[in-house]
Amino acid sequence: MKPSRKATSSRPPANSPGQSTPHAVAWPGYGGLVPFVALAAASLLAPDHRSLWSPALIAYGAVILSFVGALHWGFAMTAPQMPARQRTIHYVWSVVPALLAWPTPLLPVAAGALILILGFVAHLVLDFSLVRTTPVPRWYLPLRLQLTATACICLGLGAWAASR
Repeated sequence: MKPSRKATSSRPPANSPGQSTPHAVAWPGYGGLVPFVALAAASLLAPDHRSLWSPALIAYGAVILSFVGALHWGFAMTAPQMPARQRTIHYVWSVVPALLAWPTPLLPVAAGALILILGFVAHLVLDFSLVRTTPVPRWYLPLRLQLTATACICLGLGAWAASR
């Protein structure tokens, strides 16, 4: 009888401790920061076009905040051990970032950036709460922390540039 690949594989499972962020996650995750960094830099370095760059930064932040909210919908759907009350909290929370983000492009840049930053930080706080009760890959929180910090710094810089 031929041994199964599973039994002979030396590759650790996806959620194994110590595994670094998979390339399929790292590339789009960190790649998603490029517009944040580019638009924040453009807002600072090209003041003649700041009226274009700063609102574009807020619009991109709104899209990304909406996207990260959906992560909690996915966790609520796929974590069978999650208690019903916590599942409900994550389903409800998953739409809150989109509702927070939606009006931000219509607001002054500083107000929009502040709402987005608060939304990203609130989402990260819920991520920290989530990992206490739900198994997630070990790389998830460090990645979320790095992505959130960079997005928030860029939004803050964009808001500061718009106020100059």
